[in-house]
Amino acid sequence: MQIEHQQGYLVLAQNNDNTDYVSCARALAHSIRRIEPDAKICLLTDVDTAQDRVFDIVKTFPMGDRAQHSQWKLYNDWQCFYASPFRQTIKIEADMIVPRNISHWFDICAVRDLVVTVGSRDYQNRPSTSRYYRKIFDANMLPDAYNAITYWRLSPAAKMFFDTVKEIFDNWQPIMQLLKYGQDQPMNTDLAYALALRLLGEEQYTLPGSVPGLIHMKARINRLQGEDWTKELVWEVEPGHFRIGTVEQMWPVHYHIKHFSQTLLEHYGRIPQGMERD
Repeated sequence: MQIEHQQGYLVLAQNNDNTDYVSCARALAHSIRRIEPDAKICLLTDVDTAQDRVFDIVKTFPMGDRAQHSQWKLYNDWQCFYASPFRQTIKIEADMIVPRNISHWFDICAVRDLVVTVGSRDYQNRPSTSRYYRKIFDANMLPDAYNAITYWRLSPAAKMFFDTVKEIFDNWQPIMQLLKYGQDQPMNTDLAYALALRLLGEEQYTLPGSVPGLIHMKARINRLQGEDWTKELVWEVEPGHFRIGTVEQMWPVHYHIKHFSQTLLEHYGRIPQGMERD
């Protein structure tokens, strides 16, 4: 790996048959660029995005596309560590929006070599109490890990974490056979992170409190009737503001409904004058 900048945001976006994750990544990058004009943003992908100036750096998978013949594109997640051009990295999942500046998280998280997000919040910024999506975590007493936002700094401990995630992916089926409710469990990055935390020591790779954290828009977390929150809740996107149900969103939002990225691109897609990347 080659360090090009001291800190920055990394987004992994690999399209599959159902979702254009690169479009999601563009919307995310534009949202970051609006509030942090000088932020360094790296896209890790297998898609040609040479003409997209919202990214400072575009990388391909340093060990090759290990998921090339699999529907589980998320298998490549562990390569983020080896691809990052930053000494300090915050990886953000592609289908998210960052409505407010989170650059101070680099300083908060720097007390650890790597910090995994634990827990999520609803759109009213209340800690989620729903366990509907987390039954396998609870049944096996695993940390409530979310890979959506992960911090690390270049270090042996961070390398060990991602190497462990790789080993978990490599041995997914036999590991799942050992877990309650694990049989036929599809590959899941949150679950892989939780298992890595359990193996390596949760206290070494998490922080007490709410940073890093995210708003998660899945239905059960937000007490909604249907899965598409955009059809149930009023939302507003405008320069400097992102509101859901009239609530100003202060934290990164995992909007979950992938087609919402097109709406975000319509609002964020034009780079303001002076923010173009060379």
